[in-house]
Amino acid sequence: MKIKTRGMIMAAWMAGTLAMSGCGEKETEKPVILAVSFGTSYNDSREKTIGAVENAISEAYPDYEVRRAFTSQIVIDVIKERDDETINNVEQAFDQMVEDGVKTLVVQPTHVMNGYEYDDLVAVVDSYKDEFDAVSIGMPLLSSDEDYTKLAEALTADTASYSNEETAVVFMGHGTEHEANASYAKLQETLTANGDVNYLIGTVEAAPSLNDVVSAVKAGGYKKVVLQPLMVVAGDHGNNDMAGDEEGTWKTAFEAEGFEVECVLRGLGEIEAVQEIYVSHTADAIAALGE
Repeated sequence: MKIKTRGMIMAAWMAGTLAMSGCGEKETEKPVILAVSFGTSYNDSREKTIGAVENAISEAYPDYEVRRAFTSQIVIDVIKERDDETINNVEQAFDQMVEDGVKTLVVQPTHVMNGYEYDDLVAVVDSYKDEFDAVSIGMPLLSSDEDYTKLAEALTADTASYSNEETAVVFMGHGTEHEANASYAKLQETLTANGDVNYLIGTVEAAPSLNDVVSAVKAGGYKKVVLQPLMVVAGDHGNNDMAGDEEGTWKTAFEAEGFEVECVLRGLGEIEAVQEIYVSHTADAIAALGE
């Protein structure tokens, strides 16, 4: 089975035949879209964000069965212990699909960028590719220049009610040591080029850092700061690192500098225009099945 690429980071695996062992394996005629997310233990945010993206994909492609998998085993374990709800990790989801006799598979990640999580997902798909007649993997949220433009427009439209000359709208991303961390700078450049100079992006674990963003807000002469996650979900990072009242959070850091601070716990997955980007990437992955 040959590996094909679509764009910069899409890989599509074609051909090959699923060998049926004759040992009672089931076979399903319906193709599957596996939506893969990092996950969150915050139930409300999970369904408003990840669930909303999955629903949008399901509505767009009713001939496919949409299944869920999380990459964070910690999140999976917390949900299982606390709520007695079982969510498969990626390997478990693939094993189940093989057992169910799935022939055609599209894997659509809800990752923001093609960092380590996406690399790991590609590796898993590659290891299972010979179990399917056709399998392809879609792109993360930020992949093409068009994606950056669409996301910048989605962010400004979604926050228009509280964006003004005296307010800095600050989005908090996760950050990564992966080279994909450059996505944050590119999104910032896109916003600035559009004239949305009061929109600033920082990260929890990389650059731009919280200190970088605080300095930029001070330099801009703003009086108020609105904080919002640049993550699919408004989970642990959003509730604790961003909006927490403890010393060292983004909220308290800006308050210590004399700014009025408002926290908006709204994940990217809640924004319809963001859901549409994922649906578009799913469409590309489905199209790749025929290549």
